[in-house]
Amino acid sequence: MEQEMANIPFHHQNLHSHQSKSAAIFKKSNRPVTLKFENVVYKIKLVKEGCINSSNSEEEKIILKGVSGIVSPGEMLAILGPSGSGKTTLLTGLGGRLVHGHLDGAITYNNKPFSNAMKRNTGFVTQDDVLYPHLTVTETLVFTALLRLPGTLTVQEKTAHAEAIITQLGLTRCKDSIIGGPLLRGISGGERKRVSIGQEMLINPSLLFLDEPTSGLDSTTAQRIVSTLRDLAKGGRTIVMTIHQPSSRLFYMFHKVLLLSEGNPLYFGRGEDAMGYFSSVGYSPLVAMNPSDFLLDLANGILSDDPRITSDDPGEDPASIKQTLVTAFKNNLAENLKGQLQEFDDHQVSDKLHEKKFNQWSNTWWQQFSVLFRRGMKERKHESFSGLKVGQVLVVSFLCGLLWWKSSNLQDQIGLLFFYSNFWEFYPMFQAIFTFPQERMMLEKERSSGMYRLSAYFMARTVGDLPMELVLPTIFVVITYFMAGLKLSAGHFFSTLFALLYNVLVSQGLGLAIGAMVMDQKSATILGSVIMLSFTLAGGYFVQHVPSFIAWIKYVSISQYAYKLLLGSQYSPGETYACGINATCLVEDFPSIKTIGLGGKGISVVALAIMLLGYRFLAYVALMRIGVTKK
Repeated sequence: MEQEMANIPFHHQNLHSHQSKSAAIFKKSNRPVTLKFENVVYKIKLVKEGCINSSNSEEEKIILKGVSGIVSPGEMLAILGPSGSGKTTLLTGLGGRLVHGHLDGAITYNNKPFSNAMKRNTGFVTQDDVLYPHLTVTETLVFTALLRLPGTLTVQEKTAHAEAIITQLGLTRCKDSIIGGPLLRGISGGERKRVSIGQEMLINPSLLFLDEPTSGLDSTTAQRIVSTLRDLAKGGRTIVMTIHQPSSRLFYMFHKVLLLSEGNPLYFGRGEDAMGYFSSVGYSPLVAMNPSDFLLDLANGILSDDPRITSDDPGEDPASIKQTLVTAFKNNLAENLKGQLQEFDDHQVSDKLHEKKFNQWSNTWWQQFSVLFRRGMKERKHESFSGLKVGQVLVVSFLCGLLWWKSSNLQDQIGLLFFYSNFWEFYPMFQAIFTFPQERMMLEKERSSGMYRLSAYFMARTVGDLPMELVLPTIFVVITYFMAGLKLSAGHFFSTLFALLYNVLVSQGLGLAIGAMVMDQKSATILGSVIMLSFTLAGGYFVQHVPSFIAWIKYVSISQYAYKLLLGSQYSPGETYACGINATCLVEDFPSIKTIGLGGKGISVVALAIMLLGYRFLAYVALMRIGVTKK
């Protein structure tokens, strides 16, 4: 498997036979699913902090208020409603991704509850396209295929699946273009949305959820997206989406429409019947208009200010209009909908999702690690070895070499060693502190889909960063060590290099832990600065006589142990230096060294090892809380 992965054929000539089989696979779903949701209620608790009383009070807010519906294979349901109506909450709940609050009601898939098997056959496209900017369209879909498709398929077969999706979604023209981002030119917004849809289509889902797939797109691109989704529905898939304000052309492409207002259902049924229904309950436009505009106006309770709409009671206010529509739904549609739900016969659906026991993961741990490692290296090589970072390290290296040029003064040499430890604590920590906050959305998206184990991701991220994190400090040591005139022996050089790289790894672990626990870049930066400055001040260079009540900081200080190892790499007990005219003194008695001491290097190595593992363990535990369905 690993040997095959080293040569993933992103543009392989021998994929055509695989592609023909893949194209057939993606024409239709062979596991149709009927989605039913009945009387869905969702509540969350809001904590109010009192200004006068010290106690906090909890207030329960109802987001969804008894929403019901049914979507069959081959149908596309559009959930409409103004902002704050509960569209995304309902979609997230139907997709089994709500992690907070309390969800009541019956949500079934072929009359069965959500399960691992159903999760493996459900696609979920978020509103924001969470993609790696430096990967091409083909690389993005191939890596997703390697992670999401079962391990029983070969690498070539998974790659062929990705190529088939590219063809099916009309992405052939941009297959070799990078995704891009806010500051990096790449593919268009519509193409990015199709890539996001393609990632979910790779598993040939029976059920596909999309959160506002046309948001921010022009009308032509939006129509292409919805047309593509309608074609997918024709293959026997069940598609549910939220959409804010579709054009009239899009509106009539939906098989069913659900209109929400403040969590209440106002309409559920065929899109072409919506206008007739509202006319029958006393609300109709005076002139021809976009049905979605009309429905959203009613959901907002807007009537009297719009001369295009008339009603039996022109004096109604927004609240009463909404209440009238809620009541009309209960009196006219609710019973009919309830009957549809009861009439659904589970035996009419070919349900193959529960015939066999599904493994918890599609691939082995090692397969997940290998793919994540390779993807991470390809994505981050642009950032880790950017000209700015390399130039920064080179400038600092040569500046240090010139400032300490062939220095023979003991105090100056000690100062250089402390700068070694200080600079290579702050630099890797601040590089690592942004790692998980920047990848949070990607981690949430992929883990929610059950793509990989958290341990595989964490190890791939950690191991993948090693060559990138260790090359620059090695270059720094090579330049400054010889320019500054430190001891020219292999033992002293490699001891210094080992101590510095050890320091880098521990500091990087601290940055990972802070970033994972705080998950806010600004707050994490401030916290990291305070912690590292505390370690530096207690490191034994600036303050040699630390008061006993605060001396404990040095025992948890990275600087203290790294500085000791660096001193030990250059100096030995019993070594002397010129401390006056025709006078020599012991190095260990030099004030800046005496406080730290030249012994106890083994204790420093062990202490840093504990920190190296401990900080990474804290980071891993902190990541476990990120919005994932517990598995």
